[in-house]
Amino acid sequence: MTELGPGPALDGVRVLDLSRLLPGPFATRLLLDLGACVDKLEDPRGGDYLRLMPPLAEDGQAAAFHWLNAGKRSFVLDLKRPAGRDAFLRLLPRYDVLVESFRPGVLARLGLGPDVLERAHPGLIHCALTGYGQDGPRAQRAGHDLNYLALAGVLGVTGPVGAPPQVFGAQVADMAGALSATVAILGALLSRAKDGCGRFLDLSLCESATPFALFALASVLGGEPSVRGEGVLSGGIAAYGSYRTSDGGYVSLAALEPKFWMAFCGAAGLEPDMDALRPGDHQVAWRERLEILFASRTRREWARLGAEADCCLEPVLEGAELLEDAQHRARGLFVDQGSGRLPALRTFAGEPSLESPPTQGEHTREILLEAGFEPEELEALLS
Repeated sequence: MTELGPGPALDGVRVLDLSRLLPGPFATRLLLDLGACVDKLEDPRGGDYLRLMPPLAEDGQAAAFHWLNAGKRSFVLDLKRPAGRDAFLRLLPRYDVLVESFRPGVLARLGLGPDVLERAHPGLIHCALTGYGQDGPRAQRAGHDLNYLALAGVLGVTGPVGAPPQVFGAQVADMAGALSATVAILGALLSRAKDGCGRFLDLSLCESATPFALFALASVLGGEPSVRGEGVLSGGIAAYGSYRTSDGGYVSLAALEPKFWMAFCGAAGLEPDMDALRPGDHQVAWRERLEILFASRTRREWARLGAEADCCLEPVLEGAELLEDAQHRARGLFVDQGSGRLPALRTFAGEPSLESPPTQGEHTREILLEAGFEPEELEALLS
């Protein structure tokens, strides 16, 4: 991966992370990879319950929690108690960025609304990452990734017409929201360096996912509403799809352009027909033809053919196969930590932390003492 420069880009930036589960913690993990110090504030009751979601690593914490939180520090405060709120406001000026994923109004009910936070720290960059944003008729509704994709127009372009839209195996809206939050925070840090002012960032997981339905939206705006499953990129042509091989594996074919389709046909022994790249009723016969063809060889054989013909044909990797893929190994996507520990996942942001993720509240004393709390204050607060 490309080096970022002589030192971490966010060296000296301090992030206070109140979020749980996936979107917020992935955003702060990216900031951590860029060099920021990330302190994870957890409540004393359950904390981040992703920590205990199977599958678990050897230390009893979730494998996903490892990848999202390695290198962060964890401390505990009870924001429902006056002493916890007071301690929070005392700590806040030490941080550049606050990331939270509460429903709109929750912090305000705790006495920590945006106006209170702004008075306590005028230069704070406050990123609120929620399902539907801070206002609108759905602002207070519960939701999960599938709901956000449904309302973002993404789910509506998946699967064949006449069948229910297909459930994604990946958390697209969650990750889109995390990336959007990261970009917004970086932009806010850059702006603050110029004017010294803090920012309130209202990020919606649903809205962050909407660009993934770009081509469907473009069709609507262009006066030609697309039909699910009939677009070139949504299953409308057999040359853009996935197929089962003779050994039970799967391959992805994306020979959209004539040169790639001709290369595939030449290598696979098909008569190249450019009509195969045009949506229509004839695609049913083409798909059946390709299903029979791909079922005649193993996934490894098709992968070799794809590499030799350079025709946009790649194997569908599953599970641990990602760790052994030649491309991923050459790029160092997964960093071996040794001693049976989970490999660290690299991101575009930089080198991953090779530390273990924190246990709940592991750094409470350390963080509060750094902030100037006296030992007797600390003990009273913790009790």
